[in-house]
Amino acid sequence: MKKISFVFTLAITAFHFAAAQSSQSVYFELGGPGIASFNYDLRFSGKQKGIGARIGFGSSFDGNSVFYLPIGINYLIGKEKHFFEMGAGFTPVFGNKHPGDSAISESFGHLLFGYRFQPLNDGITFRAFVCPVFNSNDFVPYYAGLSLGYKF
Repeated sequence: MKKISFVFTLAITAFHFAAAQSSQSVYFELGGPGIASFNYDLRFSGKQKGIGARIGFGSSFDGNSVFYLPIGINYLIGKEKHFFEMGAGFTPVFGNKHPGDSAISESFGHLLFGYRFQPLNDGITFRAFVCPVFNSNDFVPYYAGLSLGYKF
């Protein structure tokens, strides 16, 4: 648990310094690299689109006490409120893992390709995406997710 706290605190601190004058959002995501997770996302450019990053905290809620820490970079292409999102990242997995389980029971890498609705100012955000996941043993190309959140 100390390891999770340290990594999460370090990442949030880095995000805090990068967030000055940036477009930021928080969202709940079902599927994706955090399984069922709460996330924070920001743009590095201070604009609606361009390069950004995300960090979250999730769990599978299947009774195994496994926690996910999805960390990634992303890039938004589009106009006004509608964007194509692409990204990549790594998700450390902590807790009671079962050997032989799927790719998402161990730490894994992920890619992300999808649609993001994001208002120009504050407001509700929505994402739908395909998120291939992989580790040294597995590759799952058809994994996907949805998220709903708030941009500020």
